[in-house]
Amino acid sequence: MRLKIHTFNLELKNPFTISRGTRTHIPSLIVELIFNGKSGFGEATANPYYGTKIETLALELESKREYVEIKPNLIPEKFWREMYSHFKDNMFLLCALDEAYYDLYTKLKEIKLYQYWNLKPSAIINSNYTIGIDTIPNMVAKMKAFENPIYKIKLGTENDVDIVKELRQHSDAIFRIDANSAWSVSETLRNAIELQKLGVEFIEQPLPSDDWVGAKKVFEKSVLPVIADESCIVEEDVEKCAAAFNGINIKLMKCGGLTPAKRMLDKANQLGLKKMVGCMIESSVGISAIAHLTPLLDYVDMDGAILLNKDIASGITLENGAIVFSEEFGTGAQLRVS
Repeated sequence: MRLKIHTFNLELKNPFTISRGTRTHIPSLIVELIFNGKSGFGEATANPYYGTKIETLALELESKREYVEIKPNLIPEKFWREMYSHFKDNMFLLCALDEAYYDLYTKLKEIKLYQYWNLKPSAIINSNYTIGIDTIPNMVAKMKAFENPIYKIKLGTENDVDIVKELRQHSDAIFRIDANSAWSVSETLRNAIELQKLGVEFIEQPLPSDDWVGAKKVFEKSVLPVIADESCIVEEDVEKCAAAFNGINIKLMKCGGLTPAKRMLDKANQLGLKKMVGCMIESSVGISAIAHLTPLLDYVDMDGAILLNKDIASGITLENGAIVFSEEFGTGAQLRVS
């Protein structure tokens, strides 16, 4: 098995703002694993909040090339365990390797990834489309420019409720709110009352990730369900979240890939938590991997590639929020440019 490393600087259609800042480009690293004429693809992106830089990711991957370039005769779960022994301090790289190996392994077997897990795609679950923080007229315009049955609205401003009130005037779609840790306990409880009146489905990560005392207060008193994001990074966090949230949002790059994400979903199911998988802003390489987990989910956020000015890959597509799987085996991802 041969490793090939690709790096890109993904340009966004529009500047994307959340409570922590604005981004116009997303540096991305694509792992390609090659064997017998087939290629498997996985992705990791640069993220200031989690301290990942593409140059650092590429250097580490190159320095450990010998551990990656083995025969693809391990099942994916065992490959992940082998890679974990070498990349356990870098979940983003571990994710890219895990996605790429699953893709290659199932392409070689000429099956789709969800078939490897004995899953069937659900026609019920739809992805939301994210509206980043902007002026209210611009947020309305972005929503009107992309009709979707579900919108995730990024908040963390001085007029959050006013934003949702105005957006509701222009759409009867499902609204989900993501405050990205920008609110206090009192602000969350107060906003939840108003947002419930506006037909909001749930609030995602209103408080700072380490405020577990505050999270429990919100969990006990909020009139809306609350979903953990930044508070749920790796497998050990799932049980903690059961006492402070109604559900969890798993990000593959944060937890180390599909293998641990699937274990986290199993644990969340045992604990009665709502299950969601979300994306970073990333290409169709990473987004296509997420799609195969959707039969296990209550919610999914996989609009990252739609936010790009130009996607570097093909794979799954979204049609009015509905997931359309590629005809390709594996995850369905194919790199358009080298």
